[in-house]
Amino acid sequence: MAHTPRILMLLENCSYPHDDRVRREARTLASAGYHVIVIAPASRSEPRREVLDGITVYRYPSPAERVGFIGYIWEYGYSMVAIFLLSLAVFVHEGFDVIHAHQPPDLFAFIAAFYKFFGKKYILDHHDLAPDLYEARFRGRARPVVTRVLAALERFSCRMADRVIATNESYKRVEMERGRVPEDKIAIIRNGPDLREVFKTHPDPSLRENGKTIIGYVGVMGTQDGVDNLLRAIQNLVFTLNRTNVKCILVGSGNALPDLKTLAVELGITEHVHFTGWVNGQDEVRRYLNAMDICAAPEPGDTYNQRSTAAKVMEYMAVGKPIVSFDLVEHRYSAQEAARYACPDDSLDFARQVAFLMDNPQECEQMGNFGLERIQNELAWQNQSSALVNLYNGLCNTENIKA
Repeated sequence: MAHTPRILMLLENCSYPHDDRVRREARTLASAGYHVIVIAPASRSEPRREVLDGITVYRYPSPAERVGFIGYIWEYGYSMVAIFLLSLAVFVHEGFDVIHAHQPPDLFAFIAAFYKFFGKKYILDHHDLAPDLYEARFRGRARPVVTRVLAALERFSCRMADRVIATNESYKRVEMERGRVPEDKIAIIRNGPDLREVFKTHPDPSLRENGKTIIGYVGVMGTQDGVDNLLRAIQNLVFTLNRTNVKCILVGSGNALPDLKTLAVELGITEHVHFTGWVNGQDEVRRYLNAMDICAAPEPGDTYNQRSTAAKVMEYMAVGKPIVSFDLVEHRYSAQEAARYACPDDSLDFARQVAFLMDNPQECEQMGNFGLERIQNELAWQNQSSALVNLYNGLCNTENIKA
């Protein structure tokens, strides 16, 4: 007799429900009739166990923050032990049929390998290309031996998986070529915004500034995200192109934020930029997004960013904003005519594209409308979620999972 399939989701790099993709996937599967359990780190005073929207969440204390290579070893080592111990508790007291690991890290594959001895299925949700991300973060300082180890872990994770979820065609190609995954085991499920959370509204007047053009950035500020490129573009916009009536609002945080604030001072643009830090909740993010005139996607043209889908680009599109981006493969696929594209890593060309949009409001409106329609008709989570349910329906059929 068939029973309701039970899914154990593993998450290490963000608390739940604050990771947008994980939250959307968990809710989608719960709505489709699956029993979903999530193990994730605790944020602030979150309870160790609770039920949210029908999803059972188990949390472990987040590791103390440390820097450098030893810090990474400590974080992942501690987290994997904590997650494995919690998974044992779930296995004994509730049971599960599928492990759905939200990578990074690829170390989740070792936990999945243990449970495969008990007949459990393993789905790899491939959020990041770890070797490429490592090289992007360290920009010329990456150690080849670390890259090789990360590539080996990625291959192991791919080969252990019963199914792999790719976020785009570039990731799918990597999984097939580098991970040796058969094409029929890969499902592309894009990281589109939820139209119930990100949508177009009237701008909040309190966020506008004396008629200035608001250039916006929303997202993580790590070394690999290229926010330094945006600051240099603002410098070129102000001092080279003499467009002084601008304000750049940068919403988010990350390990590069202190250096970015220092760079803004060195570039002489502090009166033209405002760092908000992390903002609380999707409502506040949406408020900032809708106040922006032009949105920026300044990721550099390295291998990692060429292959990766930037969630921020689709959030910009969901609120009908024109975008300036460097000309990267997956950025161009996502935005298409909703963006103007600068030569990769050329901050002056980026500034020129911003200036063009400042001078052409009709073009901005057309680009914004195109992006909004593309999100609504194709890229929004509402258009992607059925692929996730179909994947699980195929994997968790009555022949695979029985009471």
